Amino acid sequence: MEHLPAGPGGHVIVHGLEGLGLRVVEHLVALGLEVVAVDDGARPGAVQAATALGADVVPHHDGAAAALSAAGLRDCRAVVCLSATDLGALETALLARRLRPELTVVAQIRNPAVARAVRADADVLVLDVATIASPAIVEACLGEQGHGLRVADEVVQVRTLAAPRDGQLRDLFGESLVPLCVEPPGEADPVVCPGRDLQVVVGDEVTLLGSAADWRDVVEPPPPLAGHPPAARRAPRPGARLRRWGQAVARATDVRLRRALATLVVLGLVSVGVLLLGYQEPDGTRMTPLDALYFTAETIGTIGYGDFSFRQQPDWLRAYAVLLMLAGAVLAALTYALLTNLLVSQRLQESFGHGQVTGLRGHVVVVGLGSVGVRVVESVRAAGTPVVVVESDEGNRYLAQARALGAKVVLGDATLAGTLELVNLDQARAVAVLTADDLTNLEVALAVRDWLGERTGVTVAMRLFDRRLAATVRQAFGFTHVRSTDELAAPWFVGAALGLQVLGTFLAGDVPLLHARVQVTPGGGLDGARLDALTGRSRVLSVRHAGEASAHRVVRRWTTLEAGDEAFVVGPHEELLALLRQDALPRRQ
Repeated sequence: MEHLPAGPGGHVIVHGLEGLGLRVVEHLVALGLEVVAVDDGARPGAVQAATALGADVVPHHDGAAAALSAAGLRDCRAVVCLSATDLGALETALLARRLRPELTVVAQIRNPAVARAVRADADVLVLDVATIASPAIVEACLGEQGHGLRVADEVVQVRTLAAPRDGQLRDLFGESLVPLCVEPPGEADPVVCPGRDLQVVVGDEVTLLGSAADWRDVVEPPPPLAGHPPAARRAPRPGARLRRWGQAVARATDVRLRRALATLVVLGLVSVGVLLLGYQEPDGTRMTPLDALYFTAETIGTIGYGDFSFRQQPDWLRAYAVLLMLAGAVLAALTYALLTNLLVSQRLQESFGHGQVTGLRGHVVVVGLGSVGVRVVESVRAAGTPVVVVESDEGNRYLAQARALGAKVVLGDATLAGTLELVNLDQARAVAVLTADDLTNLEVALAVRDWLGERTGVTVAMRLFDRRLAATVRQAFGFTHVRSTDELAAPWFVGAALGLQVLGTFLAGDVPLLHARVQVTPGGGLDGARLDALTGRSRVLSVRHAGEASAHRVVRRWTTLEAGDEAFVVGPHEELLALLRQDALPRRQ
């Protein structure tokens, strides 16, 4: 279905005011659009908040058909279905599509199978918050220097660097890298999509976009010192490997088992020494160390092959043999019992999800296994990094999927120190806190920070729904990786409702940016426009002219857009939607 760019008339219906719905309403109202929201039982205060933003709110108590009719379905330009359940969103989307087949309908459906069916059979634009928001969480957990972004036919990288010295962006980073954001230290506002003539100072965080070749020309790794191989290729020392194995075994075994094994080993060594000193064959032959060790194992194990015997030995050695057999049998039986108990209890603990994660280093701990959490687990496992999931609900439907992906699952409360110890937190690479409750996420993040203490090498990434709360938590508690899923996802739904083809969303520092494709409408406001006449807080990355197969990666401010051209742009969502509205308006003569 070809969705036409939104014109100046018609309102947008937003069905559902839970979190994301309210954020979509806020974006639409900020763009100067008329919004009618359908309240399908949102939390207290959501209706008042939507009304305060300037939206008209209608109830849903008479069913979806009556609610859509009351919201003005006949005259609207788009319907955004954001019900709290997939069933509610599905019902509203299918009903709107049946009543107005030409209408743009956007729906949030979390179930992948249902989403594919609705997208293919009902011709509905289906978006999923988990798919949209999870890359930002994964990037924070893995600590990547940048993330890939496909611009037309080319894959580029977005990275954030600190300005090495004072100067203009052009002098510091050249002409090939595209500046997207400059964040000064402190409370100063970031500069989005600045020109290359912008003056920066040492310490400013600069986010830029460029191809891998462009980045190699600007950021080259220092060569290794003469005679020293690169650190990544240096083989681990055998002593360090043995030490890690010993630590893993010590954590996996019970203290009683370790004591029984140690006592058994000491008894065996003493017995070997006694046999070397006192045991003598009738012909005067003495035992070798191997013979003494072999005879000790025979005696403790009560095997007796008949090749050695205490029968013709001195009385004191025969008395010692009696003590050795008794003590050895008791210690061996105790060791077998404790070992059996360990194996059985470990198997039960693994079955119930309480097994201690031993031997893992550099793993990612995911707290909360919802739709976003399972996406994060899938992406982190695809990168080859171990994952440990902490979930409090034994009936969580995603547990089987997480185990199938190779993640270790621990059932417990992540705010308790005992649970954090079970997941080997001090050896983890990152912790992603992704429960469905903002207060719980904050509580878990604070508990993790308190448990780690001075160990700052573990990244804590937190998902919060409310963007204002996310900003407050970031400033008040010092968490640098706080991601608001509503803030990341809302522009996708707004853009899809208004005809903007959103290709991706990412964070430039702490500023959310959209990457989208705009096709120039014949006779529209962008037809014949020069790039330097467009809005200043967005950046045109490449242009594919009508009739050409490939896009032009290098564009200049004097480049002119023509009807049918495809422009790949990046910037704040309000700027990109302003471009879309400008294109929908007739061109000024």
